[in-house]
Amino acid sequence: MQQIIRQLLSEIGEDASREGLLDTPKRVEKSLRFLTGGYQADVDEVLNNALFTVDYNEMVIVKDIDFYSLCEHHLLPFFGKCHVAYIPNGKVVGLSKIPRLVDIFSRRLQVQERLTNQIAETILAKVGPIGVGVVLEGQHLCMSMRGVEKQNSVAVTSAMLGTFRSDARTRSEFLELIRRPRNV
Repeated sequence: MQQIIRQLLSEIGEDASREGLLDTPKRVEKSLRFLTGGYQADVDEVLNNALFTVDYNEMVIVKDIDFYSLCEHHLLPFFGKCHVAYIPNGKVVGLSKIPRLVDIFSRRLQVQERLTNQIAETILAKVGPIGVGVVLEGQHLCMSMRGVEKQNSVAVTSAMLGTFRSDARTRSEFLELIRRPRNV
């Protein structure tokens, strides 16, 4: 990978052997391996049997989860907040596992729409809730640094599965709760 990065530097008109760029290929490789670490992650290992039998059937929400990803079209970052809700069906998942799932899928080359669906579908499959809702709000550097150059635009995507899709009241409650300012 480092040789490819040296070649890329040369192709854009840089001298890959100048002092400031000598260690750049090593740093870029380390950075890319971190930013795409989701490919090596195993969902079942991350969940680590953190499913617990609980008599609770109201909405569980983890909101304002920071995420960082790379756009698969330009390899530029996009980042923002992820909000996840589910209604348990006899089992709850450890709360820390939800942001970990977000990290697994965001640490891959992505489009925001797929990222949203992957999070929702995985929670549905692994936790087995009555329903799950996921909303992502993302700022894309491929839109703000290049292309249309709109620095303040935010892309919002959602995935509503189960009762979040079939019951408008459930969906509305979720959307209202994630809009509320934090009091903590």
